[in-house]
Parts: sequence; structure tokens; C-alpha cells
Amino acid sequence: MNGTAMLPIHDIVPDLKRALQASSALIVTAPTGSGKSTQVPQILLDQGLVGEGKIIVLEPRRIAARMLAARVAWERKGRLGQEVGYQVRFESRSGPETRIQYETDGILLRQLVSDPSLAGVSAILFDEFHERHLYGDVMLALARQLQQSGRPDLKLLVMSATLEGAKVAAYLGGAPVVESR
Repeated sequence: MNGTAMLPIHDIVPDLKRALQASSALIVTAPTGSGKSTQVPQILLDQGLVGEGKIIVLEPRRIAARMLAARVAWERKGRLGQEVGYQVRFESRSGPETRIQYETDGILLRQLVSDPSLAGVSAILFDEFHERHLYGDVMLALARQLQQSGRPDLKLLVMSATLEGAKVAAYLGGAPVVESR
């Protein structure tokens, strides 16, 4: 797909496509190391599942956001801050051409305050959701509210290695759960 070795997450690409064509929310469960954090954003972009907008990948830690962005930029043979970038507190390596942006919950909250419609954002991926705390739950609730109140086109993906997907799927209106082994 992008020059890297095939990871287990690639086995579920057809399931991801079907689920996202049928629903604006999705739960992805897959073991650690299967490629959720690095491959799912690229799959969404490369398969045309998010239109022209930006894909925001929420990470629970700043270092993860920086490292994952660097890895994905390398995999896509680009420079960090161009097609793939990141934004964390006091630091940003992204620009107008950034399509995949790794960031923390606090950054998304600031974006929601300054632009409540999140214009230009096509998808929000809640990575490592099992590591979330109250702040992450609030971000999911705000994103879901936005999706229901005026942005039905906004895709929400919750990804985790250990999450009980059924509970989050129910919260997201019966969102499909796609599982990789």
C-alpha cells in the first residue's frame, strides 16, 4: 500500500470501506502493533473515504503524536509538516497542505472553540481510546454532538487494542465494529 510491510490491519481494508460507506462512525479494534495508528489514517486518505478534508488523529500523549506523524510522513515519502503533520501544545509541524494531522485532545478542544463546525476536517480518529480519561470522553461527546447537529459528513473512528467496542458503538448510534486479529 505505501511501501511498508503488510500489517494485519490491511486484512480488514474491505471491511473498513464497507463500514464507512454505510456509517459515519466506526469502532476499530486490533491488537497492539497491527497498524491502527499509522495505517488507518493512510487507508482513509488513499481509499477516498474522507473527501478533501483533513484527518485528525487524536493521541493521548504528545510524544506519540510527534513520533507517529514522523513515521507516517516517512512511509509516504514526504516531509513532516506537509501532507502529514502534528500539533501539540507549544509546537506545530503542519500547514495548509496537511491532510493527516496527529494531535492531542487539548488541541482539538481549542479548534472546536475557535471553529465549532471544524470546517475542513473530514474525520476524527480517537486512537488508543482505552487510554482515555474524562477529557477524552468529553472530546468524543463533543465530536458526536457536532456530527449529529450539523456535520453528518464528519467521520468518527474510535480505535483501540483492548476496548469493549460494543459499548462505544451503542453510544455512537449503533456504529459498526471492525476487528483485526
